[in-house]
Amino acid sequence: MWAILSVLVENKPGVLFKITHLFRSRNFNIDSISVGITDNPDYSRMTITSYGDEKQIEQIVKQLDKMIDTVEVKHLDEHKTVFRELCIFKLKLSNANDSMEVNKLANAYGGKVHDVKKDSIMVEITSTPDQIKAFEELAKPFGIIDVARTGVTALQRSGA
Repeated sequence: MWAILSVLVENKPGVLFKITHLFRSRNFNIDSISVGITDNPDYSRMTITSYGDEKQIEQIVKQLDKMIDTVEVKHLDEHKTVFRELCIFKLKLSNANDSMEVNKLANAYGGKVHDVKKDSIMVEITSTPDQIKAFEELAKPFGIIDVARTGVTALQRSGA
């Protein structure tokens, strides 16, 4: 099962290392991780996604919750959570028609086109990982030169 973990931590050096070391020491893979300061500069929020069975996810949540630098750990329900990821694709352009087709594809996914060159184009997509994967599949025929992804960031909906 796919899990989204929201971890509020003290904003100080070494905390990211401690969190990732915990995952590594439990032989648990991090699918994506995004970290940013909150409205209170004393704290940062980490959004970590991973795959595991219910018991594994429960174990990692308990271990994270025991850490000194951890303020709060939540296993978010993806149906009660707003989660997004930013992805930038650099695609090949073989001809002028490719540019128009990529623009149509980007528009269909709510993407933004950047840095149009004679032989390449960059597309920014902010969406769910599933939608980004769907865009990627449709963009493959053009030729993907490079991809950069931020990792998922998420917040639980109010009243959830």
